[in-house]
Amino acid sequence: MSNLKRSFQEKTLLHNIVKYKDSDAFAAVYDAYISKIYRFVLFKVSSQEDAQDITSMVFLKAWSYLTDSTQKKEMIKSISGLLYTIARNLVVDHYRERAKKQSYSIQDLSIDLASDTNVEESFVKKQESITLIDSLKMLKQEYQEVLTLRYLDELSLKEISHVLGKTMVNVRVLLHRATKKLEEIHTPTTGIDKKDPAI
Repeated sequence: MSNLKRSFQEKTLLHNIVKYKDSDAFAAVYDAYISKIYRFVLFKVSSQEDAQDITSMVFLKAWSYLTDSTQKKEMIKSISGLLYTIARNLVVDHYRERAKKQSYSIQDLSIDLASDTNVEESFVKKQESITLIDSLKMLKQEYQEVLTLRYLDELSLKEISHVLGKTMVNVRVLLHRATKKLEEIHTPTTGIDKKDPAI
């Protein structure tokens, strides 16, 4: 789906949620973003249970925020930006509460492999994915976030700028630096297009 079409659908759903408290529109948003938000959160926390809890809270807070008529809302530019911002804030809150260093669990990160590939190909793909995840963990948090949003969640630079609260130029520079650093650390095929026209 093109970015323009997705953006139009998102704005229509957003309008229906805010104006009519349309639960069907919110369900469509939920269906579109649940796996992306879950993956985003899981990458940052140490367990599936925590990731599931935080992901649930993201959608509860989003629904509450969007449908609360007493709350003065800023202009919401994108539903994805709102969801990722809530997710980031809840992850920060999670670590404040637990007061421990952030860790990742590779075992909890499910890697989709095509069912029609042979066992050897599946093993190689899984090993490459684990190596890439290990390389990502070596990057600073800011780099991890921008690479995850761009290449795993496939957000546009504009959407990433909303999520991170940075200008598109800053996002482009950050993405370029993060990609270069990841290339230094990770030498096998990464699946990241070095010729990404956005950076």
